[in-house]
Amino acid sequence: FDYLSLNKPDKGIVIRYLLKVSGYSRQQLTRLIAQYRKTGRLSRQQRTTAGFKRRYTDRDIRLLAEMDERHDTPCGHAIKKLCERAYQVFGQSDYETLAGISVSHLYNLRQSNAYQRQRRTFEKTRPKSSTIGERRKPCSNGQPGYIRIDTVHQGDLDKQKGVYHINAVDEVTQFEVVCCIERISERYLIPALEQLLETFPFVVQGFHSDNGSEYINRKVAKLLEKLRIEFTKSRPRHSNDNALAESKNGAVVRKLFGYEHIPQRW
Repeated sequence: FDYLSLNKPDKGIVIRYLLKVSGYSRQQLTRLIAQYRKTGRLSRQQRTTAGFKRRYTDRDIRLLAEMDERHDTPCGHAIKKLCERAYQVFGQSDYETLAGISVSHLYNLRQSNAYQRQRRTFEKTRPKSSTIGERRKPCSNGQPGYIRIDTVHQGDLDKQKGVYHINAVDEVTQFEVVCCIERISERYLIPALEQLLETFPFVVQGFHSDNGSEYINRKVAKLLEKLRIEFTKSRPRHSNDNALAESKNGAVVRKLFGYEHIPQRW
């Protein structure tokens, strides 16, 4: 792109394009551009180090675990002050290293294997946001190739699951493809998605789903990344993000297949 001779706005366009097609982060791409600016070419640089000498040994971690157990695991600031008092006020030389520890690194030591072997605590599960897919409304700009997708279950009978329908519809042309699979596990879903994407008569550029785990997983993300398809997912409290697929579930899938149970073997 003759990057070095471009003006600043054009350089920004080239950088955004390279971010899109390469999958690199902005920081890594900046380092590669700096390397190209300095040497005129890009080369792999691999560096191995012998590591760093540990400042906090397993003995210090055991002392920290004992201190936590005596005081019922208080916050990091409280434990830091207790270690300082143990060394400075009561003269316990064993706590000399822990007396100068930072609060943030104290939490790192609590996560270490040496600490977990001596003292293990359990907390309630905390929700964690997934980094797979971009949480926003898809924008097709009036072009075909941006599909909305959803899963329709065919119902249960005597605690036996029925088949699942994968319903995908294009936002602009309303071209719709419905696949039927036995289960929504990776073994059945990935081949169905590959066949579904090939069935559309145009290049698929966008893939939008809800936050179901059948789509928000690394297998599906890897498939879409390989095909360079934009992966978006619905936002919380925005029920209209995937309303097109939801409406087609009732108007097309339920109208054709009804609500009765269809055994998975079929």
